[in-house]
Amino acid sequence: MATAHPGDELFTEASRHSIAAGGKRFRALLVLLAAQFGDPNDPRVIQAAVAIELTHLATLFHDDVMDEAEVRRGHPSVNSRWSNSVAILTGDFLFAKASLILAGLGPEAVRIQAETFNRLVAGQLSETIGPRPGQDPLDHYMHVITEKTGSLIATSGQFGALFSGAPAEVATRISAACEQLGVAWQLSDDVIDIASDSAQSGKTPGTDLRQGVRTLPVLYALRSTGEPAGQSGADRRLHELLAEADLTDDALLAETLVLLRAHPALAESRAHVLSWVQGARNEIMALPSGPAQAAFLAMCDFVEKRAG
Repeated sequence: MATAHPGDELFTEASRHSIAAGGKRFRALLVLLAAQFGDPNDPRVIQAAVAIELTHLATLFHDDVMDEAEVRRGHPSVNSRWSNSVAILTGDFLFAKASLILAGLGPEAVRIQAETFNRLVAGQLSETIGPRPGQDPLDHYMHVITEKTGSLIATSGQFGALFSGAPAEVATRISAACEQLGVAWQLSDDVIDIASDSAQSGKTPGTDLRQGVRTLPVLYALRSTGEPAGQSGADRRLHELLAEADLTDDALLAETLVLLRAHPALAESRAHVLSWVQGARNEIMALPSGPAQAAFLAMCDFVEKRAG
C-alpha cells in the first residue's frame, strides 16, 4: 500500500491508521477473482485492485465523519483521533490517488470510476436526505444500498475482467453478479443483526436498532404493521416500539428483538436476500465454467447460508 503514503506525515499517518486496522479487502479480492476469467498476471489487475481498495477506504473516512463514528474496525476512527477536517481531506487524498492510478490504466478506467463515484455520492446523498414525500421507505432503502454499496462492488468485478483481457460479455455479467452479491451481503447483515445471537455472529444483536437505523426487517415490519385494522396485540406493540420507543434502553431493545424475530418480516427479509443471491447466481452460471466460476458460486452459497 505504498501508493497511499505521500510525503506529508499527517496524511501518511492517517492513511496508515485505517489501512492497518484491517478489513476483509473484499472488493480487491473480487478484482483478483474476476481476473481469473482472463490473464490474471496482467499487471493492470493489481493496479486496479489497489485503486478499488483506496476508493473504498476513502468512502469509509467520509462515512465516519457523517455518522460521527468513534470506532472503525475496533480502532479509533480517524475523525475521532484527529478531526473531521483531517478525515475528510485524507479521504479526498485517497480518492485522488485512486484516480491517478486509474488514469494510468486509460480513459475507460477513468470513465467507469467516474460513473461509480457518481453512484456512490448519489446513494450517500439519498441516505442523508431520506425518502421523498410519498416515496416507499423500503424502495428508498434499496436504492441507497444499490448505489452506495453495490456500485463499487460491481466495478470491482468489472475491473478484474476488463484488465485481465476477458471478453466484454464476461465483464458485463461479472459486474452484474457482483452488484447483486454485494447488495445481498449488505441485506444479510440486516438479517443477522436481528436474528442471530452474539455467539453465532460475533456481533451484538440489535446494533442498528439501538442506533435508530431502519434496516430491511424493520422496514418490512413497519409496512405490515402500519394499518391498525386486523393487527394483533404483538403487531401493535412492535409498531409502537419501532416508531416511538427509545431503543437505547436495553429492556425495550430486547423486547423489540423478540417481537421482530417472531414477525413475518424476518422471513420476508430472508426471501429478499435470497432473491438477490439467485440473481447473482444466474449471471455466474452463464460464465465460462472452471475454478473461477466455482469460487463465485461458493460465495453465493455462503451469503445465502449466512442469511439463513
